[in-house]
Amino acid sequence: MSYVNRIIANTIEKTPGEFEFHQAVTEVLPTLKVVLDKNPRFEAAGILERLVVPERCFVFRVPWLDDDGKTRVNVGYRVQFNSAIGPYKGGLRFHPKVSLGEIKFLGFEQTFKNSLTSLPLGGGKGGADFDPKGKSDNEVMKFCQSFMTELGKYLGATIDVPAGDIGVGAREIGYMYGQYKRINDTFEGVLTGKGLTYGGSLGRTEATGYGLLYFVNEMLQRAGKSLEGQIVTISGSGNVSIFACEKAREYGAKVVTMSDSGGFIYDADGIDLDAVKEIKLVKRGRIKDYLQYRPNAQYTEGKRVWGVPCHIALPCATQNELDENDAKELVKNGCYAVAEGANMPSSNEAIEVFLANGVLFGPAKAANAGGVATSGLEMTQNAMHTSWTRDEVDKQLHRIMVNIYAQAAGAAEEYGAKGNFVAGANIAGFLKVANAMLEQGVV
Repeated sequence: MSYVNRIIANTIEKTPGEFEFHQAVTEVLPTLKVVLDKNPRFEAAGILERLVVPERCFVFRVPWLDDDGKTRVNVGYRVQFNSAIGPYKGGLRFHPKVSLGEIKFLGFEQTFKNSLTSLPLGGGKGGADFDPKGKSDNEVMKFCQSFMTELGKYLGATIDVPAGDIGVGAREIGYMYGQYKRINDTFEGVLTGKGLTYGGSLGRTEATGYGLLYFVNEMLQRAGKSLEGQIVTISGSGNVSIFACEKAREYGAKVVTMSDSGGFIYDADGIDLDAVKEIKLVKRGRIKDYLQYRPNAQYTEGKRVWGVPCHIALPCATQNELDENDAKELVKNGCYAVAEGANMPSSNEAIEVFLANGVLFGPAKAANAGGVATSGLEMTQNAMHTSWTRDEVDKQLHRIMVNIYAQAAGAAEEYGAKGNFVAGANIAGFLKVANAMLEQGVV
């Protein structure tokens, strides 16, 4: 059995039930075989054995009182996956389906993604099985304070710096930061995605969506194509989806779909982004409410957007939202480019369909790195006790995303997989981390 296959088999055996983590490991490790064959020192140093095991995991209970005075208990997680190139960095996800396996997969992916940004950031991820939907501001505050009371023991501006993710926005970050500051009596950049009045960065809210389109634009230009006049389908309707839509329109594309867990809207005239922003960012409503603004649009209950014909598809909702059948449908309908705005939204089988059919494919660890890149820029501003303009942040974000494309494309070509940005991103991200691990000895 090869080194890669042995590590995959051992990982699956030792982590039963952690299916998302298994999927991530199975996607990444086979693409590294060509690198490992050329560099036997990685196997001799047990790099893969160390890479698939987090440096530490924390699982803790989070008790809090709801508005009726009833005690509620949730489970919190933080996985500090790899610190070879910098302090742990990765978001916090509040969702009822959060599990250790999901957090481990996200932390594993984050390690490679952060490496690609060329910023000194290690990989980590965290969250809780708490659902902020339907909760009052007071209940969210109480949960966040209890969550941070335990999580804060493991954080620090040069140790571990979480950010937001699904279910964790400016409100939740604010409550958690206030509690961290209260307990530790220190004002430091220990969270990113903070409000602008207390150390946040301009451009952070838009960063993942904008960064996705900067990557897509570079990928298309290098292939002799353009976003101008193209039909784009986007899933989701959170910050990533909204600002991906905004930037896509700036590039001249027409976005025709957005979605949430209830279903999706299709607007042949192009999405009314102001309406979506009001529904989702102001009213915290459902995407079906879009029909109140654009009655001629169509709402489809309980379905995903991938049956809608398009040139470019951008999955921006959640993991495994696009499967093999969806991929075949997209290819049949003429889709020639897909880029992931969410974390691992395409199944491994779907990715195989895209690559086999020559679809330009931007994997999440490359295409959606704009959020963590701008979080890294926020950390820099906090450390310097300064703030940059929106244009300064956006220019640096654009530069980072273009460089990520160049790294992925360059590594793919160097290792015999030209045009395969999945392999290229994995290899480029791995090499920086693996070499740092080698230089630091067995730790």
